[in-house]
Amino acid sequence: MGQVIFYILAALVIAAALMVVTRKNAVHSAVYLVVAMCAIAGLFVQLGSVFIAALQIIVYAGAIMVLFLFVIMMLNLKKDEFGFDSRIFQRLFAFILGGIFLIQIVLTATKFVPYRAGRPIDMSIGDIKAISEKLFYVYLYPFEIIGVLLLAAIIGAVVIARRKEEN
Repeated sequence: MGQVIFYILAALVIAAALMVVTRKNAVHSAVYLVVAMCAIAGLFVQLGSVFIAALQIIVYAGAIMVLFLFVIMMLNLKKDEFGFDSRIFQRLFAFILGGIFLIQIVLTATKFVPYRAGRPIDMSIGDIKAISEKLFYVYLYPFEIIGVLLLAAIIGAVVIARRKEEN
């Protein structure tokens, strides 16, 4: 039963990720990204990391997606701004790279890559105390820098949106 749930969640992640990159409407892409993030959280639950799954939903599907939607709404793109899509070479290049990536996945799945024995899983990975000590003691400055970077991105989106209104 566990494998069936895994394959369902994995298929949902792949389908939602494909919908994210193929939709022209940015809001629809953001909604599909939320679906992909929630399915990834389901995979974490299957691995036994309920705390990481909760963080996945709270941080990525919640906070980051609200930030994305805020920026999308601030830009206020209209359908006539998309224009005609005539980037044939970019699509061809993306198709070739996608084919190469698919070949790599097939070769890896068929065990073309030599087998290496894995390391045992560290059981403190999903421990709340261990994660908080790493986050607020060891990686405090990078955590704060990321917060400032996200704030700068929001301010930049507001400035870009205001310049469009003034023109």
